[in-house]
Amino acid sequence: MIYEIALLPVHKERIERFKRAFADVEPLLKRATGYGGHMLAQGIETPQVLNLIVRWRSLEDHKGFEASEDHQVFMAGLEEYFSEEPTVYHIEGGSFAN
Repeated sequence: MIYEIALLPVHKERIERFKRAFADVEPLLKRATGYGGHMLAQGIETPQVLNLIVRWRSLEDHKGFEASEDHQVFMAGLEEYFSEEPTVYHIEGGSFAN
């Protein structure tokens, strides 16, 4: 299992509209092969940066989604809100320890 961490810088005055737009395209993410859940969270110190954390079965599954038409539509629904290019990276891991 891997996690995709995407730092999404959004124009400050467009944050609420971005959240609504994300809800509109969210089903495209949820139906992707290998998708295992996600969280969209607003930064505390940097509220104009939203953090998207997606659990994937494998890096290949995430790359498959990125190459898909669903991903193109997903990004097209969000890109107008970005103040700069998002940063995306991956980590390996299981569940949170108790």
